[in-house]
Amino acid sequence: MKTDPLMNTSGDSMQVVTCVRPSELALSRRAIPRRGTGEVLIRVRRVGICGTDMHIVRGTQPFLSYPRVMGHELAGEIAEAPHDSPFRAGDPVFVIPYLSCARCSVCRKGRPNCCVNIQVLGVHRDGGLAEYLSIPEHFVRHAEGISLDDAAMIEFLAIGAHAVRRAGVLTGLRALVVGAGPIGMAAAIFCRMEGAKVAAIDDRQDRLQFCSRHLGVSHALTTAEATAEHLAELTSGDLFDVVFDATGSSAAMNAGFGYVAHGGTYVFLSVVSDRISFSDPDFHRREMTLLASRNATTTDFDRVLKAMQAGDVPTRALNTHRTRLSEVAQVLPTWMEPASGVIKGIVEC
Repeated sequence: MKTDPLMNTSGDSMQVVTCVRPSELALSRRAIPRRGTGEVLIRVRRVGICGTDMHIVRGTQPFLSYPRVMGHELAGEIAEAPHDSPFRAGDPVFVIPYLSCARCSVCRKGRPNCCVNIQVLGVHRDGGLAEYLSIPEHFVRHAEGISLDDAAMIEFLAIGAHAVRRAGVLTGLRALVVGAGPIGMAAAIFCRMEGAKVAAIDDRQDRLQFCSRHLGVSHALTTAEATAEHLAELTSGDLFDVVFDATGSSAAMNAGFGYVAHGGTYVFLSVVSDRISFSDPDFHRREMTLLASRNATTTDFDRVLKAMQAGDVPTRALNTHRTRLSEVAQVLPTWMEPASGVIKGIVEC
């Protein structure tokens, strides 16, 4: 076994942040986990905070039971690894937080992101808002050529990259991102990398300004400005070849059907506890394609890592806020307020 010489897990405890119930976060201590067979023990160094975590605190995440240790955007260093592992103590790594079974029908088809038995860290099982985490080494990757801050942002960017790949975005296509939070921004970034012309819609002017300044979005529209007439004018009457919804709003998801061009594709990045409805005659008239996009695959994580290594992702601009693990319970509720201006907050462990 390869072991971190600075760590003695015998009898040691670690700090952990738990969402006990909606609106209640608690800092406590628990035993450092023992490394299981086929697992690596990670000394967690960075945790990205995302919309899922905020939904958990609000009590609006549909796949979760309380109490739960949140945190699935994870980067750190190897503390312990099996003797035959490709990892050594001290190696910088990031985590693919979708623990799939490798046995079900979709896993066998190469789509573990929607595994029938999926366990997402920080949602279905305790995640990384802790000083140590032990998980199967199959879900850990070397963070080569990038900082730990950048490595903690790979997961949310991979979700956008997956949606863009799933939609088949190509050079010259017109793409519209509805909802310019971090996931929407990730979709915009990878649409641009594929050569699409990207527009964005959001209620918040600060996020639209960010998209224009840092992401190369050609048109940034407030929801009030995004009328059918205005969108038609921007596209010479054709509307958009690909539309991504990342709003988390069923009303916005319903409205987005009206933004899709004939022969176009509509992608739901959003997940809501609600029903979505649309006009079937209009859907057929346009021969529209409707896609759900869930999580990401190793292909998408590799895509993001290469883009970061090449300097193609504005990671410094995206990382707007940071705090320490011991301060999360006090700071996270303030980050959830629009006035905070958070794009991506990172927790240092």
